[in-house]
Amino acid sequence: MAIDVTEATFGQEVIERSRQIPVVVDFWAEWCGPCRTLTPALEAAESARAGKVALAKVDVDSNQALAARYRVQGIPAVKAFRDGKVASEFVGAVPKAKVEELFDSLVPSRADELLARGDELSLREASELEPRRADIAVALARARLERGAEDEALEAVESHEGDFAAEGIAARVRLSRQGIGSEAFATLDRGHREAALDALLEEIEGADEKARDDLRRAIVGILSEADPGDPSAREYRRRLSAAL
Repeated sequence: MAIDVTEATFGQEVIERSRQIPVVVDFWAEWCGPCRTLTPALEAAESARAGKVALAKVDVDSNQALAARYRVQGIPAVKAFRDGKVASEFVGAVPKAKVEELFDSLVPSRADELLARGDELSLREASELEPRRADIAVALARARLERGAEDEALEAVESHEGDFAAEGIAARVRLSRQGIGSEAFATLDRGHREAALDALLEEIEGADEKARDDLRRAIVGILSEADPGDPSAREYRRRLSAAL
């Protein structure tokens, strides 16, 4: 349930508390019909997240200086605080889906928590929860590659066309089936990215058209995870273009 906050308690109940968990503040007034419409959706969203988000209410008529400080010009106005600052906001009695979207942006989803764990079992569950997320699919594929399950790794990423990392892993599996680049990928798995890229670039010369395309996808997939400002990544992209 929401707690009523005043100008006197706002600093402690909202600003300081938001350094521990996000706090969603509902600026409202008794005479505001849309405010009463929005309140149940806000309370339901808070309750569904089991203490991961707090909900507070500010009566703008009784706390006009506070409303002015946060530039509340229409109500209901909802502002989400994190680390003492406004992180997200909206105005009006928005649909329930919009309320859920705001709350979701403040706390990790179940899939995010599973992805952070990183073990294959957790990643498989995360993939089942959010099958369209390429980042989860890529992490799951890597976990499967670690135990040599190439077919399962391919299964994890093959539906994520358009994602460079996913396409890179799929290409790696297809190349490995042909005995191409196996040592380069083993080198990559040992943490030697540049040596692996050098070896894959060498494989391009003399490869047939299909293998060349998969080598390109594999190299692009590796480079997609490099820092955009990494000068070595830029150099390898240049070398790839020249090789092709």
